[in-house]
Amino acid sequence: MIHLQRRANPSKLMGYLAPFIALLLTLAAGFFLFLMLGVPVGEAFRAYFIDPISDSYGLAELGVKAAPLIMIAVALSLGFRAGVWNIGAEGQFILGGICGGAVALYFYEVEAAYVLPLMCLAGIAGGMLWAAIPALLRTTVNANEILTSLMLTYVAALLLSFLVHGPLRDPDGFNFPESRLFHDAALLPSVVQGTRLHIGALVAIFITVMAWVLLSRTLLGFALRVNGTAPRAAKHAGFGQAGLVWFSLLFTGAVAGLAGLFEVAGPIGQLNSTISPGYGFTAIIVAFLGRLHPVGVFFAGLVMALSYLGGESAQITLNMPLAVTGVFQGMLLFFLLAADVLINYRIVLGRERVA
Repeated sequence: MIHLQRRANPSKLMGYLAPFIALLLTLAAGFFLFLMLGVPVGEAFRAYFIDPISDSYGLAELGVKAAPLIMIAVALSLGFRAGVWNIGAEGQFILGGICGGAVALYFYEVEAAYVLPLMCLAGIAGGMLWAAIPALLRTTVNANEILTSLMLTYVAALLLSFLVHGPLRDPDGFNFPESRLFHDAALLPSVVQGTRLHIGALVAIFITVMAWVLLSRTLLGFALRVNGTAPRAAKHAGFGQAGLVWFSLLFTGAVAGLAGLFEVAGPIGQLNSTISPGYGFTAIIVAFLGRLHPVGVFFAGLVMALSYLGGESAQITLNMPLAVTGVFQGMLLFFLLAADVLINYRIVLGRERVA
């Protein structure tokens, strides 16, 4: 019989090395994946990992893809450190895009500086509203936030589909499920001329720094960390768990909603039925790949953004299926979890001893 036995003193060094080990194993598995797909391995790796960032425009695109991942993952990491498992950031991302996009369409013919700030506020409010539902259910009837936040994601997706097929559909769009293109006043300004890199990249950096300061230099950050590792000690110290739950969920909802607004007001420029390629779910992988530390999450977001760009590049140059992106992300999560299990547990053969 094979069973797992908890290690008395797991290696901290191996804990930090686990993401790099998972990356190496993912690359090794990718080698065999490309062989099975019948494509030249060297060309596939080049198309997937090198070509997308071989010029300044590609680096700018990396920032465009990484910004929402970093924003959401940093916010999620704070909640995860507190033991609050918000799995519905994708829904909060979508609601932020819907609310901010609705403001842009309401002021469609208004060319004023206040339109974009109003859109940002609406995006933040939409994300917070969607996150408040699982927070309320968790703190009042002790409903599991994993289930409630996840189920609300599909409600948000269906709501978006309804709106772009109905009330928000472009009247001159030949019945395509999309809204009007936003006015220039409702679009994010570009950071680098000639590219799509927008101010969301700067906001992602700001949120990373802010989260690091909060975790390491404030009482709230200490309370979040204590609540995640020792809830009873946190309660004994006077840290209200309900307040930490509300903060974790609302903060993540606000950041995810803002990221959703940045996506529709940036690269997309309108509302459509697929404003997210799964950023909210991928950000969960990014958070754990970065070991729930804001700086680690920042670099993990860049790695995961490269997987999106690489999948698109490989599809164009080598006619590979775009689903390879999801395969790489899934393998990375699998190897990361496997590494964490082996770091914290040892495999024992024979009957499990009962104390």
